[in-house]
Amino acid sequence: MTSHTDSSAKLLDAVTEGAEKGVIPASIFGDPDLYRQELRNVFGRCWVFLAHESEIPAKGDYVLRKIGEDNFIVVRDDEGEINVLFDACRHRGVQVCRSDSGNTSHFRCPYHGWTYNTKGNLVGAPLWRNAFGGMSKENNGLASAAKVASYQGLVFGTLDQSAPPLKEYLGGMAWYLDLVFGLNEHGVEVLGPPQRFVIDANWKSGAENFSGDDYHLGTLHRSVWEIGAFPVPFHENMMGYHIQASPGHSLSFSMAQDANEPGPNYFGFPDELAQSFNTTNISADQLEVARRSRVFVGNVFPNFSMLALPMTEDGSNHPPVGILTLRTWQPHGPGQVEVWNWFAGYKNLTPEQKDRAYRAGLGTFSMGGAFEVDDTEPWITVSRNGASTAAELLDFQLNYEMGKPGVGISKPVKEWPGPGRVQWTRYEEGVQRNMYGFYAEMMRSAPGQWPSLVFPEDAAADKEHRA
Repeated sequence: MTSHTDSSAKLLDAVTEGAEKGVIPASIFGDPDLYRQELRNVFGRCWVFLAHESEIPAKGDYVLRKIGEDNFIVVRDDEGEINVLFDACRHRGVQVCRSDSGNTSHFRCPYHGWTYNTKGNLVGAPLWRNAFGGMSKENNGLASAAKVASYQGLVFGTLDQSAPPLKEYLGGMAWYLDLVFGLNEHGVEVLGPPQRFVIDANWKSGAENFSGDDYHLGTLHRSVWEIGAFPVPFHENMMGYHIQASPGHSLSFSMAQDANEPGPNYFGFPDELAQSFNTTNISADQLEVARRSRVFVGNVFPNFSMLALPMTEDGSNHPPVGILTLRTWQPHGPGQVEVWNWFAGYKNLTPEQKDRAYRAGLGTFSMGGAFEVDDTEPWITVSRNGASTAAELLDFQLNYEMGKPGVGISKPVKEWPGPGRVQWTRYEEGVQRNMYGFYAEMMRSAPGQWPSLVFPEDAAADKEHRA
């Protein structure tokens, strides 16, 4: 009789081999034992996106977020530092934060009244002298994430003390985050709290889609072109690059083939805003890539995705405008994911431009938006079939071969200003293979050990350079 552990190990063996070949077992989208291992080995170890700094600008500001399925308070303390605190009282483990966001000087447990400051320190409890006189307060504060770091205003946390620094974990993906979030010296801010909605799907479907699944655009999202929501014809939109920025992290650009080709440029943001885009925080190469870009879509492993592109919710009355959406795919079991969806914009957009971008985003990339409604149904069936007895007994494999040598028109690109493995065109699935290859390595890594965060050819080139 095959044990659950043996079954999970067999699945991971198949993912490891299949990520290179272009076949992935369907059961990874529905296996409950594999999911429990994901919570520990992926979400319990990787750097996970939690918030944008603009959500907690003042001392005492906080938001309640998740790492895996667990609640964490992301709070700015009295010294302006950002802390990520496990939302569990040290006395009996009761949740101490009862609001999704707010401003406070303390968090007080409703059960016995233990009270903590914004650093997580225990500062008091009712009848302290009688109940706990002589007990150390210092050893009874709220537990904190092992490490917390911010990059370009994006706040991440990890529960693994052995995790590499965030910048090292991001690897080549940092170059592309700079390109979007550092494009404007004024920076980016979120345009309101995140939307939250639940889909009966597996978190990996959203993550792999935003890694660069562009092939579905002409079928699933065909109506978006028919109503004029997006200004670039489908086949022209497929001209661009798929980039494995570093192990696990992938992205896709739709770009003008010629540097002098007419727009939209800079992801469709207004021309007057584009005049403020410069090389204060980024390189000239990054600025030029941004200038030629129509669409940027990417995923930081495991579950932080972003998308910048021109969109409109009403093509007959409003021309497309640049929108920037950030999202996380919060796991709620192997067959359910809660989508957290933020809209963001550059700080020096006018109030009218921010409102227009927000409305365009709501009509396209929200729980009632055209894109979201399209994507939901296929992802539900992926999860349902992944949990099926048939998929397990038939050893049902899914095809991820697009872009491999001899498959399709996509070809490797050598001359590219940024890091990573690059392919032209967007008819390509190496970005997903990159995600699953790293996924399998994280799932199999022993505590304290990490997979390589650079590709072998990059490591060899760096070693040669240092020599």
